[in-house]
Amino acid sequence: MRIIIVGCGNVGNMLTKLLLAEGHSVTVIDTDETVIDAVSNSLDCMGMVGNGASFQVQREAGIENADLLIAVTASDERNLLCCLIAKKAGDCHTIARVRNPVYKREIGYIKEELGLSMVINPEEAAAGDAARLLKFPSASAIETFAKGRAELVRLKINSKSRFVDKTLMDMPPDLLTGVLACIVQREDEIFIPNGHFIVREGDEISFVGSQRNLLRLFKKLGLDTASVRSCMIVGCGDTGFYLAEQLIAMGIGVKIFEKDKERCNELSDMLPEALVINGDGTEKELLLEEGLKNAEAFVSLTNLDEENIMLSMYARSVAPGAKRITRVHRVSYDEIIGAMDVGSILYPRNITANRIVRYVRGMAGAERGELESLYRLEDGRVEVTEFRVREASVFKGKTLKELKLKPGILIGAIIRNSEVIIPGGNDEIRERDSVIIVSTGQIRKIGDILA
Repeated sequence: MRIIIVGCGNVGNMLTKLLLAEGHSVTVIDTDETVIDAVSNSLDCMGMVGNGASFQVQREAGIENADLLIAVTASDERNLLCCLIAKKAGDCHTIARVRNPVYKREIGYIKEELGLSMVINPEEAAAGDAARLLKFPSASAIETFAKGRAELVRLKINSKSRFVDKTLMDMPPDLLTGVLACIVQREDEIFIPNGHFIVREGDEISFVGSQRNLLRLFKKLGLDTASVRSCMIVGCGDTGFYLAEQLIAMGIGVKIFEKDKERCNELSDMLPEALVINGDGTEKELLLEEGLKNAEAFVSLTNLDEENIMLSMYARSVAPGAKRITRVHRVSYDEIIGAMDVGSILYPRNITANRIVRYVRGMAGAERGELESLYRLEDGRVEVTEFRVREASVFKGKTLKELKLKPGILIGAIIRNSEVIIPGGNDEIRERDSVIIVSTGQIRKIGDILA
């Protein structure tokens, strides 16, 4: 597809890389000549210096022949204007990043009136991910499929775990009932394990299954399965606001630290159920005075990655049992953070880019209408996709053990009539099934899993 991206900040740059890797033709527009030169020189794409909200600039970028325009500048209003012009000039699909909470209640109207294909709010999406983690605090990451019927949950294996130094097939039969270990990260290595895989201390294992069966697994491992009852949030911009709003709706007590007095007044009006403290949440004395030692959850959302990392490490030393979530904007910190225990990490840039790529891939296969969900995990080295099977002729009458799958492919689960099935060799893929596929390569349609 021919795609135009307006705005080449963190998200725009990552989107360009991901969409080029998907085989699309990409043109990038930005007002900063230095940024455009850097992108054009490092990536195989065309770059234009100019205002993406200009009809003339869009024409020069080829809007009349474009399939999609994605607007991810720093301004919500400019993003919406870019999409409006693109829709009128090129009648193409449009995606806008809109961050301001003011637009939240109007976004349905805006989307319909401007003909937007998709609206993405990075802060609200990141807050949703954080809220799920606080609902299931023993997990380090959670993704959902089939409208919440199935989940992919990541667990870090410690020295006391029943998994340590055993193969997956050696586990007691009742332990993994209804769940499947589908991804293992061991330091820099990624494995899609089989029954002979030996689990080691420090491994991070992703399990797929229904929420009920995953909860049962965690209980048998002696892990906490109840959501936290209280949470401390340091730094309350838009992400903090959306998170606090969701946590309050879940019945979780919220304590917010915000050093901007005017912002504190706004938060007190918008979130009357929360305790808003006007103070610098990076000060150890204030955190201790407000009960950090007894905190059940600690979320660091300041604007500085370094502060968030240091705060999380300090919270670990003071309240080792607390669930910690750390926001990090720069993905280049990945290797450093990997050697630290900073709890669960939120990468807003990744969340935004991955959701847009999911839409684009679904758009590319719109005639099949198969793709339901797409998650890129472990720095993009593993993809977990959910397909809705519209036509099962390639699988008809064949059990899974009779199918020849490509290397690096695992069928994680089949969702049939609301039931989550962890498939065995005698199961079949049928029409109207939702199928969760774990792969080390790109799967564009369900038939691509076959060799």
